[in-house]
Amino acid sequence: MRPAEYTQEEIVAAGHTLRDAGRNVTGFALRQRVGGGTPNRLKQVWDEFLASQSTARAQPVAELPVEVAEEMAAVTRALSERIAALAIELNDKAVKAAERRVAEVVRSAGEQRDQAERELADASQAVEDLEAAIEAGKASAAALEARLAEAHAALQARAIELARMAEKCSGSEQSLQAATTRHAAESERLTGLVHAAQSELQAFSAERDQLAREFATVRATAESERHQHAEYTARSQDALARAERDRDQARDAAGKAREEAAALRGRLEALEAQNADLLRLVAERPAPTKGAKS
Repeated sequence: MRPAEYTQEEIVAAGHTLRDAGRNVTGFALRQRVGGGTPNRLKQVWDEFLASQSTARAQPVAELPVEVAEEMAAVTRALSERIAALAIELNDKAVKAAERRVAEVVRSAGEQRDQAERELADASQAVEDLEAAIEAGKASAAALEARLAEAHAALQARAIELARMAEKCSGSEQSLQAATTRHAAESERLTGLVHAAQSELQAFSAERDQLAREFATVRATAESERHQHAEYTARSQDALARAERDRDQARDAAGKAREEAAALRGRLEALEAQNADLLRLVAERPAPTKGAKS
């Protein structure tokens, strides 16, 4: 069992101070006055002190001499009627004093009950405020989680779109390389144009790789800064805007590459047609006659 933190003298002194100030001596009032302790124990110590003050200690009485006893008996008989009257009067006073005491006790109990109700109301209000703050924090956390999930889903969609763009660009590059290999010997000029197209595609591939690295950086940053939503949102929006601009530029570059490839195919087809015409003309050319001048 823990030892008492405050002595009986300190508690009794605090009770006297409260009573002199016209306040009710309650456990909580004593605790506030002494600076701590258990309200029930403080009130118990004060009640025991009051009980010890109201209880009269019995004192040993010496026996009276015979003469004094006889005189006392005579006086007692003579005053018996007076004593009876005094007993009635004292009984009436005692009843009235008891009634006043009961009224005082009832009034004190009412004040203590009112004080307890006020303290309970204050505690209930504090609990309600705390619960409201907790609910607000939960709602804010849920909203942040929802917005984070939406941003993560948007980033995944952007990643899928970039992968599709990369796949299309890779197919275009393979087609251009196959056309260059097939018609490399046709013309040096066409070979130079194909090389230029390949250089543009390589530049686009490098830009695509840069976009992929930037996207990986943005995703890693988003995962590591989940609890810093404001900064994460700003960075994510910047990265998404930059990705959209790069995507548009990539689409433009891919369109230009496709147009140049189509132009190359048209030129190659024209050259093939010209070659075919030349071969046909050579084949239709009449053979030179003997003796003719060359």
